[in-house]
Amino acid sequence: MPARRHAPRDEVVYKNRYVGRVEYHTSRTSFGDASMVSYRFPCQVPQKTSPDFVLVHGIGVSARSYGPTAVELANHGDVHLIDLAGYGRSPRPDRDLTIAEHAALVGRFLAEKDLDHPVVVGHSMGAQVVAQLAADYPDEVDHIVLIAPVVTPTARSLAKVAGLLLTNGLREPPQVAAMAIYDYLFRAGVPYMVKQTPHLLEMDLDAVAGRIDAKTLVIAGLDDPLVPLDWAEKLAGAFQHGWFATVPGPHATMFASPKLIADLIDEHAHR
Repeated sequence: MPARRHAPRDEVVYKNRYVGRVEYHTSRTSFGDASMVSYRFPCQVPQKTSPDFVLVHGIGVSARSYGPTAVELANHGDVHLIDLAGYGRSPRPDRDLTIAEHAALVGRFLAEKDLDHPVVVGHSMGAQVVAQLAADYPDEVDHIVLIAPVVTPTARSLAKVAGLLLTNGLREPPQVAAMAIYDYLFRAGVPYMVKQTPHLLEMDLDAVAGRIDAKTLVIAGLDDPLVPLDWAEKLAGAFQHGWFATVPGPHATMFASPKLIADLIDEHAHR
């Protein structure tokens, strides 16, 4: 990862928006041939009680999948949501990016924003990105949270994952399914997702876990068909400093249990 001071880069700041009554600030930062849009939710209490939180979404979707959880976390500290390169409002790069390359870009984001050892949270494929970040740049990250990590060793094929996603889609609230479909079709786009999916299937979280010294919290939804609870608990035990927790809900637990997840993340921040 580059040092914390970089050559000047382009940054575009957008008009502020709101989730409920919580205002957030949007900006886009360019890193060479890739750009990422980020959203900052300032802490909503007079005195921050926690470090910054950085939230990384899963395949096909965008940072807005974290909306309810971001609002809850803003009661503890500043919250930064990222649209990975090619997802959400971030421009699609000219080339396919691996999990390691996404992780390196997130690392550059931490450096550019001068975020000193934030709690970095990943959901689904985002959990792979965050784990790779912690493995490759141990001096930058000491607390990570993996929500609904994928993929279990028994489901590393396109057919199996597609079937599990379909099953999960029937369990998600209609608004969550509609948001995901919109992001899949009109933001990330099917061609980019097709290129990205092999990276998701090839990632071996069990193997990467042994390289990670950061304190790691693994969270699984009680009704998530993609993440068997026994495997998620075993995965948590593979980290040098790992904890396991469950919450109600399917794969997108950030909508089913946002306050509970935010409380678990904040508690983990103070381990």
